This record gives sequence, C-alpha cells and structure tokens, in this order.
Amino acid sequence: MDHRPQAWGRPRDDVYGAYDPSYFHNSGPKTATQSPIVTGTSVIAIKFKDGVVIAADNLASYGSLARFTDVKRLRPFLNASVVGFGGDVSDMQYLDRHLKELAIDVAYITPEASEQTKDFTAANLFTYLQKVMYHRRNHFDPLWNQILVAGLDNDDAPFLASVDLRGTSFTSPSLATGFGAALAQPIMRKYAATEEDAAKLTREQAVDVVKECMKVLFYRDARSLDRYSIAVVTKEGVELKEDEQLERQSWAFAERIKGYGTQTV
Repeated sequence: MDHRPQAWGRPRDDVYGAYDPSYFHNSGPKTATQSPIVTGTSVIAIKFKDGVVIAADNLASYGSLARFTDVKRLRPFLNASVVGFGGDVSDMQYLDRHLKELAIDVAYITPEASEQTKDFTAANLFTYLQKVMYHRRNHFDPLWNQILVAGLDNDDAPFLASVDLRGTSFTSPSLATGFGAALAQPIMRKYAATEEDAAKLTREQAVDVVKECMKVLFYRDARSLDRYSIAVVTKEGVELKEDEQLERQSWAFAERIKGYGTQTV
C-alpha cells in the first residue's frame, strides 16, 4: 500500500500500475441523485367518513438551513386525488412533471376522456406510483421520496396509502412521513386507530386533528415551518389551500420566562 498521506489506502502505482478509473463509468454528466440536499419534511394525512385530509408545510431545507419557504409539496391530480411528497425536492419536481403529463394523457388522449378520468381514482394512481418507485429502485436509481396518496378508491370509499423510495407500500387510516411518523401519528391514532374510528370522524374534526398535528410539528421538528398546505379530498373533488398559517407569535410565551433574552430578573 502507498502510505504517503496524499495517497493513503491506494496501491502504489510504481508496483501495481496506475488504477483504471474507467470502472466507475464517470465519463457521463455529473449527477447527485443519490445525495439529497434540498429536502422537505413531514406529510400527514387522516381519513374521515367522506374523504381524506392531507397536509404538508411549505419549507424546503438546504441541509440544516431553512432555505426555501414557499415550496408547495401537495399536488392535486385530476381534481380527484392529492399526492403529498416528503424527501428530495428535485425528485418531487420530476414526479410532478411526470404526473402532469400523465394527467394530460388521461384527460385528452381519447374521446372517452371524461369516463377515463372518473376511473382514474386515488387507488389506481397509487398503484401506478408504486410501480414507478419500485422500478427505479430495481435500477439502483431510486427517487428519494416518501409519498402519500389521498383520495377515493374504486368504490368511492376514502383511500390513503404510502410508498417510499424502495417501493414499500401500505395503507392505513392515518399516515405520516418523516418526523411526523413519531410526532403526529400518536395524535392521529387517538382519533383514527382503525377504519371504524375513521368512519366516525367528521370533516371538521379531521381538519382540526391535522391542524393540531401541524402545530406540534412546528414546535418539535426543527425542519418544519408555520406555513403549510392543506387539502380535503371528497367525492366533490379537491379543496386545496396552499398558504395556511399557524397562530401568530407562536413563541410569545417565552417573554414570560425568567432569564429569556435581555430581561432583567
């Protein structure tokens, strides 16, 4: 081995010959798809008796820096489903473009477009995305996202499912990605531990639960923001609000703590 500091761990060229770097096939364009830098945090969702409520904050962090504060991570599809993205933002943008092209194909490619649009439920969309994610994983080039799909299934019942970069997929009455799996899920499971519990929830109750979870995430997750997007998916379509705000002056209570800031005690 070559023990000179500038070449620690490499075989000596004068003994073994120069190393052939062509093995790495590094003649193509530089890529960084396996090292996510700009990422989004939690996406949370819960079923209720008529549909699904889903929410995600508008922050994209550059490493540990809260860099981009207006990144919308909920995407409606054909006014029948909502896709929520956690993880790498560039891969989210790739999937968003892909889904827009798919929506155009479904809506305009045949004379029976209106009927096809009705048939392309959240359950069908989720199956498609699961195949996409698993296909990329099998090519060792995964899309670094965890995705929630909210909407209705083929029987017009509330549908909520998750798929990650490995193609692992599952459904549940409530789901969360990132830190939300540890911080928001316990709250949501108090109201929707089973499908029967979720069927008893009203729309207003489900929205209140999700807003409470977003508040907890803002206080407890360092990579979250107090501005968020929230969507309600029912038979009537998607109602999406992309600039919701938690209560103002959330940290005002700190002024009453002795020793805070420049207070005199």
